[in-house]
Amino acid sequence: MTRKTMPNQNDKQIAHAFEPARLSRSFIFATGIENSSPTITGPGGKPVRIDEMDLSGHYHRWREDFQRVRELGIRCLRYGPPYYRTHVGPGQYDWSFADETFNELKRMRIQPIADLCHFGVPDWLGNFQNPDFPRYFAEYAGAFAKRFPWVRMFTPVNEMLVTAEFSARIGYWNEQRCDDRSFVTAVTHVVEANIRASEAICEACNPWFVQSESTRYYHPYNPDAVKHTAHLNERRFLTLDLNYSHAPSARMLEYLLDNGMAREKFNYFMDRHIWPSCVMGTDYYETNETIVYPDGSTDVCNVLGYYGLTRQYYTRFRLPIMHTETNQMQELRARHWLERQWANVLRLRQEGYPIIGFTWYSLTDQVDWDIGLRELRGHQNSNGLYDMDRKIRPAGEEYRRIVREWSDALAHSDIRF
Repeated sequence: MTRKTMPNQNDKQIAHAFEPARLSRSFIFATGIENSSPTITGPGGKPVRIDEMDLSGHYHRWREDFQRVRELGIRCLRYGPPYYRTHVGPGQYDWSFADETFNELKRMRIQPIADLCHFGVPDWLGNFQNPDFPRYFAEYAGAFAKRFPWVRMFTPVNEMLVTAEFSARIGYWNEQRCDDRSFVTAVTHVVEANIRASEAICEACNPWFVQSESTRYYHPYNPDAVKHTAHLNERRFLTLDLNYSHAPSARMLEYLLDNGMAREKFNYFMDRHIWPSCVMGTDYYETNETIVYPDGSTDVCNVLGYYGLTRQYYTRFRLPIMHTETNQMQELRARHWLERQWANVLRLRQEGYPIIGFTWYSLTDQVDWDIGLRELRGHQNSNGLYDMDRKIRPAGEEYRRIVREWSDALAHSDIRF
């Protein structure tokens, strides 16, 4: 007998919230399945793929993971098939895992935010220095949207700035380069891929783009650090500026042109019209706000918090906002961190900012994020709502309470609190 999930009143309310005409006036709670898949240098100098879905056991326990999402009262999941395993060649796709998982999400009435590229590309594409990446990725995104036409929310390329930095500016992943020219090349290709993928998806459906990006701020330690800090505070907006056709500063334009971006390519970014269905996804972690020292080193410094940084980003881009990632690796501090981030979101909502959702990322613990995935050590990070045995953590219990107590109040745009 075919299993069925009967809709309840909450399911119907959530389904209405995801309709394009209502999303920007609603509120959704989400979590995610971590699907990072960059390559690093392994033993003997050979490339090694770090696949967080594999390390968390999701490939074998995905049905159980989806059930955990339902148990939390959550009906929205940041989720995507492993890009490197799905896009097996030009115009060639292995949809076997995606078919199973996305069809089950549909049956369970869990709305995915389709996360299509998370820090890595298939071996045959090489890395983010490849100028063919935007074209082939757009083909993949279009094929995905046609295969799953009921999916309405997408993050084509997750955290574009982090992707470019970790791959081509600090040398942890993929091409493992550490220079400005390689960084600008990666930024160019990643943002163009995101744009072309968005265009391809729009040909298949009427989507929302939840553009998850790392929000940051840099504080100078002393006057000697002011110049470098100012550069970093301009650079933090770079990928969103190009994606949303927002002109960067004159200094940042000079930086782009000096490091290889063609003027024609810059004009391509600036002449593009913003889709009316864009949501600015904002990610905030403890490390996103730092003090900068004269030698370029940094220390964590949470002064402005998610509230302060989000106000800066909203002032610049004027788009609906969704909090798309946060977590805390120290289990004893995780519940307090969750309560603090949630208070920031509520304050923004109370002040009239168009913030439409909150996300704890991810559902389960992760592996080796304490070292930025630059090595494969197998160290479990206690930052999930559940541990690797799928036992709920205190942060998971607190998130379940928040979802239960706030969902109805925030589902209606006319509610004041």
